[in-house]
Amino acid sequence: MESKASYTLIRSARKTLSAQIKEGRLIVRAPLSMPESEIERFLAKHQKWIERNLSKAERRREAAVGARKLTSAELRALAERAKTVIAARVAYFAPIVGVTHGKITVRLQRSRWGSCNKKGDLSFNGLLMLAPPSVLDAIVVHELCHRKYMDHSPRFYAEVLRVCPDYRARHKWLKENGYLLFAAAGKD
Repeated sequence: MESKASYTLIRSARKTLSAQIKEGRLIVRAPLSMPESEIERFLAKHQKWIERNLSKAERRREAAVGARKLTSAELRALAERAKTVIAARVAYFAPIVGVTHGKITVRLQRSRWGSCNKKGDLSFNGLLMLAPPSVLDAIVVHELCHRKYMDHSPRFYAEVLRVCPDYRARHKWLKENGYLLFAAAGKD
């Protein structure tokens, strides 16, 4: 790995060293007292992963630049339609999961597909309307399962997979294509 200029280093009271690609940049998180030499060794060891993922991020950025952007009117219509469709999918899956829920909110967000708070209120990204219906259902099931388990533990995923056996394939679609949904909304 060449020099500090090629990545952003964030030091904190953490115990481990990690690297991630975010918005096309390499972010390295390190413990406060970790020597630079150890960070450089870590980066050298993971150089292939870093190069592969930086390249992937660049390809995604280029594809997103070429994506058609929805107009403000189209985005508003999408969000309105999402409120109805998502509420119907929540109503369908809640009894299957065996839970109740609070308020349902739909927003056009930049990074999250859904969330569930301790009160049982659910929030979904209206951009899910641009994904295949099976992907939307996977996110609905994921958030409803948080009504049973407010974590991402093995028992949480066991419940998700009970209701949505091909959840991983649906989630993979979103991981691989979600950036295009954000790009269509001008949120890339």
